[in-house]
Amino acid sequence: MNILVLNCGSSSIKYKLFEMNAKKVLAQGGIEKIGMPNSFIKFSLPNGEKKIVEQSIPEHTKGVQLIFEVLTNVEYGVLKSIADIDAVGHRMLHGGAKLTESSLLTPEVLAIFESCNDLGPLHNPANLKGVNAVKAIKPDMPQVGVFDTAFHQTMPDYAYMYALPYEYYEKYGIRRYGFHGTSHRYVSQRVCEYLGVNPVGTKIITCHIGNGGSISAVKDGKCMDTSMGLTPLEGLMMGTRCGDIDPAIIPFLMNHEGLTANEVDVMMNKKSGLLGVSGLTSDMREIQAAIDSGNKRAELAQKMYYYRVRKYIGTYAAAMGGVDILLFTGGVGENKVNCREAACEGLEFMGIKLDKQKNNEIMGEEAIISTPDSKVTVCVIPTDEELMIAMDTQAVVGR
Repeated sequence: MNILVLNCGSSSIKYKLFEMNAKKVLAQGGIEKIGMPNSFIKFSLPNGEKKIVEQSIPEHTKGVQLIFEVLTNVEYGVLKSIADIDAVGHRMLHGGAKLTESSLLTPEVLAIFESCNDLGPLHNPANLKGVNAVKAIKPDMPQVGVFDTAFHQTMPDYAYMYALPYEYYEKYGIRRYGFHGTSHRYVSQRVCEYLGVNPVGTKIITCHIGNGGSISAVKDGKCMDTSMGLTPLEGLMMGTRCGDIDPAIIPFLMNHEGLTANEVDVMMNKKSGLLGVSGLTSDMREIQAAIDSGNKRAELAQKMYYYRVRKYIGTYAAAMGGVDILLFTGGVGENKVNCREAACEGLEFMGIKLDKQKNNEIMGEEAIISTPDSKVTVCVIPTDEELMIAMDTQAVVGR
């Protein structure tokens, strides 16, 4: 069975084609600058080389059509025809409280998803463009939505509610929803397989750390709490997002700087985090280079970033009454050894003992990085959201 996974943004489409019997990636690539000058598709050739084709891509339907053409191209394609694709799985951001599992994208499901546009105004409409593009090209193609918020809908009400007047929850659905759910679900399942333990009775803290980051408390295989909230802004300090702040800062800045609500929103989402504190960049590799050259603001930004991770680990250990497994994933979590070391520093009282030599050897691969006598098993588990989407798609279509 061949499953095409699409991740559609407002001006981009990422794709991976899986052969599901072997869970093998047959092809992958992405389109950038949709609706802009110099739009292009970049993809991997069968021999591993990269190829870029510049072409006018005015909207998403043209983009999806171009992906189909690349996949079936005589010279560098991997399929004979579009008919060889059995289903398409979509990464979809905000499913609200109603879309709690991956679903066939029927008109009823799409109506529910579209009703969540206010909760995901940047991502949901872009996700829908991808669905509509596939439908326009091949109307009979089965399509499945895998919702970024779904895994977190097992949170108890006392964890997802905000201490605001209850009427706002009733009127607008204002509550914590959480994001990166497909990643948290994949790694929390995979780490149990890797360690040979039963998810039931196991307490796991999953740290998805990257330019965007979130941490989840997973007990008995279900999410009990997560750091992102109504939007992906809450929680950890990130590349350009501020994470947790005193809410009173918002009206203070509006009054003193003459900022509009939209300008404050842009500032918190796109001008804060590592970029805002360092004044340099949102890229942790560039932050490290600046630190190595003696930049104190870059050093402060990194310390703040790592401190937030450590603080949430302690918080979720308390929320679950302990922790059995601590895992790191995401671009920073999988590859930055000093992030993992800083996040575990001082947590020996919780039974966490990091094997520093082993930690220093691991980048982007599955591994245990705690000492044999550590009461908490600390792991690196690379995430694979696209494979999770493909597996869900296969399961839904095969129902």
